[in-house]
Amino acid sequence: MKEVILDTETTGLSVRDGHRIVEIGCIEINNLIPTQNKFHCYLNPERKVSEKALEVHGYTDEFLSTQKKFSEIVDEFLNFIENKKLVIHNAEFDLSHLNNELGLLGRKKLNSENTVDTLALARDKFPGSPISLDALCKRYRVDNSKRTHHTALIDCDLLAKIYINLLDQKEPTLNFKNEDNEKIIINPKNINQYFKKIVKPTEEELKLHKNYLKNSLKKNFFN
Repeated sequence: MKEVILDTETTGLSVRDGHRIVEIGCIEINNLIPTQNKFHCYLNPERKVSEKALEVHGYTDEFLSTQKKFSEIVDEFLNFIENKKLVIHNAEFDLSHLNNELGLLGRKKLNSENTVDTLALARDKFPGSPISLDALCKRYRVDNSKRTHHTALIDCDLLAKIYINLLDQKEPTLNFKNEDNEKIIINPKNINQYFKKIVKPTEEELKLHKNYLKNSLKKNFFN
């Protein structure tokens, strides 16, 4: 199943105050395994960045003024996420800003029912505990040392690892290609793969193991 890890950075907190998106980052995962497909862009928000937002992501008005507008990338963005479930940390925030941008262009808004909110997953799993992205990285021992600022692609990469842990998937979902389990391909492009070899004990080894257990059970280890 293909999903998209998504994150945005904005000029401020609320669309009611006229704040806009300055960055969109998306990483595609297939059965919880990151593919090579990514979408990333900086955007000209056509307004000034608030001081608090500048402290968070560091994107200046001068830098953003040279970037594309949302109207110029909207089709590419929608094509990238089409028919894929969105995975977002604090989905209400990102969806409100994305739908604001889509609404300004008269485009169809994104449906929250097709979204997994990892903030809600974490809240249910760890009630009363800190559930920010940094807090979850610490809990799951995910290295977030590169996160000196909140940048969309770095946050997406971290969230992909957090998402797997929140689902209790310690290893990527595997696609078994043969019955003897000798070769396991873990993505459809066959880029990453590893091999397992099943070693079956001989009849003599089984007999020796059985005798060992029989003799061991006769001993009283508490004397």
